[in-house]
Amino acid sequence: MESSQQHSWIARWALIAGIVIVINMFFNYALSLVYKAPSYDAFISQPQIVENYTQALCISVGGQWTATAIDLKSTDLQTKNGGYCDPDYTKRMEYDRANKAYERVVFIALTVLGIATLIAGIFIANSVLALAFAWGGVLSLVIASIRYWSEANSLIRVLILAVALGALIWTAVKKFDKA
Repeated sequence: MESSQQHSWIARWALIAGIVIVINMFFNYALSLVYKAPSYDAFISQPQIVENYTQALCISVGGQWTATAIDLKSTDLQTKNGGYCDPDYTKRMEYDRANKAYERVVFIALTVLGIATLIAGIFIANSVLALAFAWGGVLSLVIASIRYWSEANSLIRVLILAVALGALIWTAVKKFDKA
């Protein structure tokens, strides 16, 4: 390979890689700008003074009480009170539900953007942009799946993989079946 051809090849793939990365950074940062993630601190406060909870007080604040054997000789507050209180239990469950809903919406948005970018790559005549958009779409699908994978049940995981595989096969047929 000639030196100028090699430089051209390197510049071409560097540009493609840059576009792929920036497209996905743009998608993710734009989403975080228009759709805010739930804040842990908005659900659960961190008081400077932690109360010594009784079972009744724990339950009244939405906490989870874990009973232990009472040992009146112990200096450990947990055994003297007969249990341990997790006062943030209910609030943490609310935060987890809000975070799961947020991740589901982000997954859907990144999947739609990824598929749209893949489709755009098919119709763009410029070979560098066509490759960059195709790879950018693939990366968006990968990022969306990774972000949501732990939240998705088995059926959703199979559907995610089916949609991704379908989009890739469709792209391959549309873009490369012109021979």
